[in-house]
Amino acid sequence: MTLELPQIYDKIVHQRRGGLCYENNGLFSWLLAELGFEVTLLSAQVRRRDTGIYGPPFDHLVILVVVEGRRWLCDVGYAAGFEVPLSLETDEPQTQDHGVFRIRRDGETLVLETVEQEEVVQKPPTNDSGDDEQPRRESKLSSWLTLHKFTLQPRRLHDFEAMCHYHQSSPSSIFYCKSVCSQLLPGGRVTYIGRKLIATSFPTEEGGPMKKSTWELTDEDIPGVLRERFGIVVTSDLRPKDEDIIPPPAIF
Repeated sequence: MTLELPQIYDKIVHQRRGGLCYENNGLFSWLLAELGFEVTLLSAQVRRRDTGIYGPPFDHLVILVVVEGRRWLCDVGYAAGFEVPLSLETDEPQTQDHGVFRIRRDGETLVLETVEQEEVVQKPPTNDSGDDEQPRRESKLSSWLTLHKFTLQPRRLHDFEAMCHYHQSSPSSIFYCKSVCSQLLPGGRVTYIGRKLIATSFPTEEGGPMKKSTWELTDEDIPGVLRERFGIVVTSDLRPKDEDIIPPPAIF
């Protein structure tokens, strides 16, 4: 994987493949700049939900865009993130179709938070054949959950090269340990990770539940899932990864 823009452009546009945040946001920031927007790259540190530990500096790349004197946070490289740019001019909650977000200031650091969805697992019914159907999970609004933190110090794309290598080689990175693909849809999100396919439906009314369904996949299922769900055609031998993630040796 490289952070050279011509190679990123070829991978995402011509080959119709996805990429890490460095690739997606790197290419998107180039597009915005070409269209005349004032763009600044920022370094963010994602908070792991299972441990509460932040990733290292340059763990994630986000974009600051200035439009008519107002600052906006953009991010097209974070699966569980926001869909519409968030204003950096307020710390009030900002509601979108699939969630509520806010950007809270902590000294020189800005913290992106979302209203956590409290998951409720319902026992699946038994169909006429006697087989259990897929478990159904619903979520209700709960407390604020931190997604990542960042500063407004300007960065360059090549500043992220070391962490780009880390995410390709470290057993503490989800991108090294798991095969991952996620796509935001108008009414939800579909995610392939390891040997699971997760379909999430966003609430259809304010305060309504978020619904999630999960399917276990075999290695033979995965190429078809990538093709049918994500439009990705695998042209070489696919070896899915589904390894345990090792906690990082340092806390940031």
